[in-house]
Amino acid sequence: LPQRLAALATTAQEEARQSRQQLLAQRQEVAQLQEQLSRARQDGERWASALQRAQREALEREATRGAEQARQQELIRDMKGRLLELLREKDALWQKTEGIDTPMPSPAPHDTGFCARCHKDFRLLSRRYNCRLCQGKVCHACSVDMGKQGRCCLLCYQQRHPQGT
Repeated sequence: LPQRLAALATTAQEEARQSRQQLLAQRQEVAQLQEQLSRARQDGERWASALQRAQREALEREATRGAEQARQQELIRDMKGRLLELLREKDALWQKTEGIDTPMPSPAPHDTGFCARCHKDFRLLSRRYNCRLCQGKVCHACSVDMGKQGRCCLLCYQQRHPQGT
């Protein structure tokens, strides 16, 4: 019986030692889990703080955007009003100027209506040239092109270049 009691005591001691080891391991595991829980809570608090900050910034941006949109709408309204004023001014000025005739050009001198050489009437299709030498008005047929010097009448050309005749 004493051996049996000794064996039971040894077995009980071994079981107690194993239970202590399990208890110690479980305590370490609980401590690790508590540490993880603490970190998770801190992370949750940081995320909640970041979320609140982001929401606050979004509300501020929305308020700023709303104010800017209101200013732009006011500017558009002012620009439309100014456009209407300018259109009214333009119409008023147009109505004032509608009755005013364009000034007639001063009457041309007598001799400008006909060619100085052939007395041809200058019209839409018959061009008039100023002689560069005598300043007379001549038609295309009665003038000579002298290059860079311009055109001159046949009479002046013949007087300058007697060999050409």
